Amino acid sequence: MLKKNSPAPPFSLTDQNGDTHSLKDYAGKKVLLYFYPKDDTPGCTTEACNFRDRLNELKDNGVQVLGVSKDSVASHKKFAEKFQLNFPLLADEDGTVVEAYGVLKEKSMFGKTYLGISRESFLIDEDGNLVKHYDNVKPETHVEEVLADVQK
Repeated sequence: MLKKNSPAPPFSLTDQNGDTHSLKDYAGKKVLLYFYPKDDTPGCTTEACNFRDRLNELKDNGVQVLGVSKDSVASHKKFAEKFQLNFPLLADEDGTVVEAYGVLKEKSMFGKTYLGISRESFLIDEDGNLVKHYDNVKPETHVEEVLADVQK
């Protein structure tokens, strides 16, 4: 379990454009690292489009948004283009970062259980420390919750 004010697990992942993003690249900025189950599904699309629509407000508050799922770079590219997403979507195909942040959880659908990505986010401060863990994310209201926290 990750603890508040402890160093965030480092990562280095490729985005939808083939660019590599590492946590250390964002030293001096806040990072909202949000994990989502699957590209182009209803809840994930709602959440991503809300971040897209409010990205300038987040940036005005010094926040860089990074989405993470186990989908491929190609899947992220299609998703980002379809919805004109204006922030990086990072491909964690082997699940290393998903595991490091503890968001791979047992889920159930239609009576079957499986391991999947839980919709959770982490706010990381300018020094690379975890300052907030959002573990019960609602796609419709998450961006407002993050904005309220960074504007405090």
